[in-house]
Amino acid sequence: MNVAIIPARGGSKRIPRKNIRLFFGKPMLAYAIEVALATALFDRVIVSTDDDEIAAVAAQWGAEVPFRRPAELANDFAGTTEVIRHAIEWLQAAGSPVACACCIYATVPFLQAEALREGYQLLQTSGALYAFSVTHFASPVQRALRVTPGGRLEPLYPEYRTTRTQDLEPACHDAGQFYWGRAEAFLNGVAIHSPDAVPLFLPRERVQDIDTWEDWQQAERIYAAWHGRP
Repeated sequence: MNVAIIPARGGSKRIPRKNIRLFFGKPMLAYAIEVALATALFDRVIVSTDDDEIAAVAAQWGAEVPFRRPAELANDFAGTTEVIRHAIEWLQAAGSPVACACCIYATVPFLQAEALREGYQLLQTSGALYAFSVTHFASPVQRALRVTPGGRLEPLYPEYRTTRTQDLEPACHDAGQFYWGRAEAFLNGVAIHSPDAVPLFLPRERVQDIDTWEDWQQAERIYAAWHGRP
């Protein structure tokens, strides 16, 4: 079976309770659940959480919460692969074998069902172990600057100081929305950011990390613009 697994721990520190904080009238988590259900790709949509309040919100919006995530996987250092592996192992021990899993982050109000469908198609046709969303950097990463210990600026990559921007290799970054993967890849701890993955490119205006209050406010502005909200 195909399963969507939405990690949503209760201990967010920079934006407390951000996974269930209201975003244009709905808990942030509800957007991830709704888009997963809308794809019709998943036999089950599961929220992995350690938090009873988050579990109740998840169930209200149509997700399953068949287990509580253990404390050692709900701290600031637990990795995505480990969290998804735990969920797959729990499901398989309960008699529900998993073929493909899709980790969908809880704070993805811009994620569209079509992107999840395209990601799944990429996984199937490429033969890769993972497929996930990326977007291009707005500026060439080779022109990045660093601040020296003395407070001055210098190129992070001085070898590209005089290279024309149009001659620099384009770079992309993880969009932080979803990771499709074959169950065995998650179970075997294969790194997601590796040659075993293929990219699904998204436009930059559909990508926004939500880790700080500034990020949240920017997400509100983007969402309002996209949906014609004041």
